[in-house]
Amino acid sequence: MYMENQTRVTEFILLGFGNLHNFNIAFFIFFLIIFLLTLMGNLLIILLVSINVQLQSPMYYFLSHLSFSDLVIATNTLPNMLGAILLGGKKMTYLGCITQLYFFSGTTVTECFLLPVMSYDRYLAICNPLRYSCIMDLKCRICLSLWPWVLGLTLNFTIVLPIANFNFCHNNIIDHFYCELFPLQKLSCSDTSFVELEVFLFSLPMFICPCGFIVGTYVYIFLTIVRIPTTTGKQKALSTCSSHLIVVGTFYGTLTAKYMIPSKGHTLLINKIVSLLHTVFTPLFNPIIYSLRNQDIKSALKKVSCKK
Repeated sequence: MYMENQTRVTEFILLGFGNLHNFNIAFFIFFLIIFLLTLMGNLLIILLVSINVQLQSPMYYFLSHLSFSDLVIATNTLPNMLGAILLGGKKMTYLGCITQLYFFSGTTVTECFLLPVMSYDRYLAICNPLRYSCIMDLKCRICLSLWPWVLGLTLNFTIVLPIANFNFCHNNIIDHFYCELFPLQKLSCSDTSFVELEVFLFSLPMFICPCGFIVGTYVYIFLTIVRIPTTTGKQKALSTCSSHLIVVGTFYGTLTAKYMIPSKGHTLLINKIVSLLHTVFTPLFNPIIYSLRNQDIKSALKKVSCKK
């Protein structure tokens, strides 16, 4: 659909995955199940952490924030994707598209800063166990959990605000399943060079600094674990870090494939597949990874099940 007789686009059409022929219903049911499982898994993590005394430690407090950010990403993108799959396209207002872009990219930036906070928590617990409870008190954990959200939503505002002032002339079709930065830049008839420079200047420190911090903390963690005399102690220390490392690898791996690798070699299909990994499967797998590899969460889940 093209709006050739208008000077400004007032709505966009998300194509989703294009023409799925006779598989629309099958794809819709598949992603609907994933959406429901994502909601259930992350809500369950948040619920267990809030009601179970065994999970009142800082590690699970930060995990509940990670689950909440995954919920925001999933609920922000998946409903529109389901509509695009079922109907062969999904209309979005101009304001709705910009709002979706803001919350999606803002929550992604928040997770970039939240994962280093979780690694710092593991560093204190393993490398400074005697001072851990003293340092990581309630005030400290609240501050450490709030600043990723503040940074993510404020830094992202400086990028989305110029995009909101773009002029979109004639073409209003987005060949994607959510409103993303790069398709919007291609559709705009405004000069996007300032936004491109701003995204580049912001994305490098937001990616490199958290990654460098995580690598640095885990170097100290592994050096400390090597010095633990007993095998049981080493295994216990490693078990508290393994889930976080898997989540970190998945999150930053998809971001690297999507934003850091040059886009010239990317086809639309590859772009959508990588976006699926980040927006659909990562929020689904995070609670599964922590649930399957964490005895405390398994124990808390069993207690809740037994009470019911």
